[in-house]
Amino acid sequence: MLTYAPGETLAHRLDPRSKLLFQFAFAAAAFAHTNPRGLAALTALAGVVLLASGLPPTTALWEFRFALPFLVAAPLVEALTLGPPWFVPADAASPALASYRVLLVLLVSAAYVRTTPVRDSRAAIQRTVPGKPGQFLGVGVALVFRFLPALQADLARVREAMAARLGDERPLRERMWLVAAAGLNRAFGRADRLALALRARCFAWNPTLPELRFSRLDVPAVALSAILAAAALV
Repeated sequence: MLTYAPGETLAHRLDPRSKLLFQFAFAAAAFAHTNPRGLAALTALAGVVLLASGLPPTTALWEFRFALPFLVAAPLVEALTLGPPWFVPADAASPALASYRVLLVLLVSAAYVRTTPVRDSRAAIQRTVPGKPGQFLGVGVALVFRFLPALQADLARVREAMAARLGDERPLRERMWLVAAAGLNRAFGRADRLALALRARCFAWNPTLPELRFSRLDVPAVALSAILAAAALV
């Protein structure tokens, strides 16, 4: 499950603001340069990011396994035609590059999630975006990072329970309905418990957040982010 894992890697020691800046710059460069040469350079950079975070590429890809079929299907659907020759490979080139671009952005975001505590992410956002908007974004990001892994675990338990009861022998449509219904029920239940817990703990929009400090390790990250941002504008 893709959540924060304590460690001593290079990415763990970076300030979360540097990592957020790099993510935005990487995404901007990926969307600006969709040619094979640009994506090849970004692929090498994404590999370095995964190496610096101690996250194996196979683990990151497995976490996004539900999104991969859509990324693969998009080029295939684009290449289909309603008449002869029925399939035009040239039409799939541009969507394939676009899907690969999204995959690279997902891999870099996975490295961020694995190496950044939720409280640090909230602190970075609230100290970068001033006022109520920053507080709202910080709370939203913190809740998403904590809520999604729990929902993912709930869905996995539902599927395991179905398999234990021979539910995998039912028709696909019925299995999808059962998993979706059980997942929604658990999601609403968790939301109710979350609201009660926030009230019980006197939820504050502006709590005492962890102290953040830039170090010498952040200088190369910020410089690389500046280069990517400049490349995206060129």
